[in-house]
Amino acid sequence: MAAVQADNGRISRAASMELPSGVITDGEVADVERLTESLKTFFKENDLPTRVRLGVSNQQIVVRHLELPLIEEEAELAAAVRFQAAEAIAMPLDEAVLDYQVVGQATNAEGAARLRVVVVAARQAMIERFVEGVRGAGLKPEGIDLNAFALVRALAKPAAPAAPAAEGEFGLPQADQELACVYCHLGGVTNLAVAVGNNCLFTRPLSTDWTDQGDHVASALAEEIRLSIDFYMAQPDARPVGEVQLSGPGSTHEGLAEQLSGLIHLPVSVADPLGGLDVNGAMSDEDPHRHTVAAGLALGASS
Repeated sequence: MAAVQADNGRISRAASMELPSGVITDGEVADVERLTESLKTFFKENDLPTRVRLGVSNQQIVVRHLELPLIEEEAELAAAVRFQAAEAIAMPLDEAVLDYQVVGQATNAEGAARLRVVVVAARQAMIERFVEGVRGAGLKPEGIDLNAFALVRALAKPAAPAAPAAEGEFGLPQADQELACVYCHLGGVTNLAVAVGNNCLFTRPLSTDWTDQGDHVASALAEEIRLSIDFYMAQPDARPVGEVQLSGPGSTHEGLAEQLSGLIHLPVSVADPLGGLDVNGAMSDEDPHRHTVAAGLALGASS
């Protein structure tokens, strides 16, 4: 468990602790009461603010990208998203928490403009257990975010605009040639996100246990990354992947990045764990690799 408080791009406070075994299993709350007690202790000992933003990642969350007609009325757009999500997401929507965000526009084969929308659905019961544990500790949850979105927010660099006259291969503007990046966070839940710039286009939690640091884990992780890239590339208008960035406590294992690069034939590097945020002396007793997702959550709260 990690927490970061950030203001104006500067980290003012950071703390972390290991949760007792069995409190969180595969990214889901298994014991609400013990989570509440752990949070009470953690926040009191570290004098952390009670208004919090939560990050979640587990198999009870589905992310889908939809294309919709241009709709300006918010209520009409929400209804259209829910209608299409009912077909695209394999869970009953009356048992889910649903959110969406418009991420851009596209043009279909007939030349009509379409909205690109990312939709997130999570099992309501799973979310409620997190919220119950947090509120029981006297904390006030102000928002719930996907760890993958926070990861991209912390590490991705905004796309640089191309010169108007510049063209890449096939006559496309250079901005349209920007490659996707795979972010792989090796923490309690191994989390993978594919993004172009700071726009997360694909995410999935992985089954690899990075704590067993050996050649077998490197090969298993490489296979998961390859499979994820294949899933991502099946999406319409997917950009080719240009690199992989590792983060999280498992990313610092000696030689892991080089092993993965040789196995997946892509450049693999260990990301700056805090994405260049000014730590302002707040990380003196902390491993920054534990705080990448928490930093992204803090940035989301301040934006």
